Amino acid sequence: MKIFVTGVAGQLGHDVCNELAARGYEGIGTDLAEEYKGIQDESAVTKMPYVSLDITDQDAVRKIIDEIKPDVIIHCAAWTAVDLAEEPEKQALVKAINVDGTKNIADAAKANDAKMVYISTDYVFNGQGETPWEPDCKDYAPLNVYGETKLGGELAVSETLDKYFIVRIAWVFGLNGKNFIKTMLKVGSNHDEVRVVCDQVGTPTYTLDLSRLLVDMVETEKYGYYHATNEGGYISWYDFTKEIYAQAGLSTKVIPVTTKEYGLSKAARPFNSRLDKKKLVDNGFIPLPDWKDAVSRYLEALKAEGEF
Repeated sequence: MKIFVTGVAGQLGHDVCNELAARGYEGIGTDLAEEYKGIQDESAVTKMPYVSLDITDQDAVRKIIDEIKPDVIIHCAAWTAVDLAEEPEKQALVKAINVDGTKNIADAAKANDAKMVYISTDYVFNGQGETPWEPDCKDYAPLNVYGETKLGGELAVSETLDKYFIVRIAWVFGLNGKNFIKTMLKVGSNHDEVRVVCDQVGTPTYTLDLSRLLVDMVETEKYGYYHATNEGGYISWYDFTKEIYAQAGLSTKVIPVTTKEYGLSKAARPFNSRLDKKKLVDNGFIPLPDWKDAVSRYLEALKAEGEF
C-alpha cells in the first residue's frame, strides 16, 4: 500500500510517516517547504521520499498525485492558527488552504481511486452545552473562521468521495511543532503562577497515538466520520495544566479563571469540546490510551529530544 501524507512538517504528519514506516508501508511526504523542515533525527520521515507541494495549486496537486498514484492520502496539512485566522487579511489564505486545498486533494484522490483521511476538529460545532458531540451529528455551527473553513474542508471531502475517513480531534500535542504542553512548560519554568481557563472542556490528543489509529483505519474500508482523542474522561484546560505540572515536577501555581476573565483571544472558543468516541469501538478500532499516560510518554519523549 502506497500512502501520500500531506503536512509532514507538522505534529501529526510527522508521526503518521513514522508509523507507516514502522509497518513497512511505502510513504511519500509533502509540505510547502522545498526541503523537509521538521525534526531532524533518525526518524523514518527524514528518510522517506519528500515532495514540496502547495496544496492550493490545483494543477500541481493533480500532477504530483497522478504521478505518485497513491492508494491512500492522509491529509494532515491545514491552517491551524485559530486567532490569526480572524484577521481580515488572512481569511482568504485560510480558506484557500483549509477548503480549496482540501478540495484539490479530494479531487485528485477521486481521480486515482484513492482512500482519503481528512483531519478535522470539534470547532465545526457550536461548542455549547455539555453533551458529547456524536461523529455523525450534522448540527454544524462554527464559532470562528478556523471552524468554518475546517467544516468547508469536511464538506469538500464528503461531497467528492465515497472512500473517506473524516476524523475530528481536539487539543493536539506532538513532538514536531508548537502546542499547549510545550507552551505551559515554558511558562511554568519562568513564572510562579499561571492563569488557565476552567470552563472549556474536552480531551487532549497525542499525535503519536492518533497516528497509529489512522493507519489502522486505512487498512480497512470502514469509511465515515469518527472522533478520536485520548481516553480518560473530559477535563478543562485548567485540569490539563495541573496534570502537566504535576508530572513535570513543576510547583507553578495554576489559577482557574473563566473564559471571560481570561480574555485575550480574538477567536471565540468552544466551551464544549467533548467528543463521543464510541463509534471507534463499534467499528473494531482500538481507542487511544488514557490522556494522563499520553502526557507521561510525551514528557519522556521531550526529554529525549532535549526539549524538557
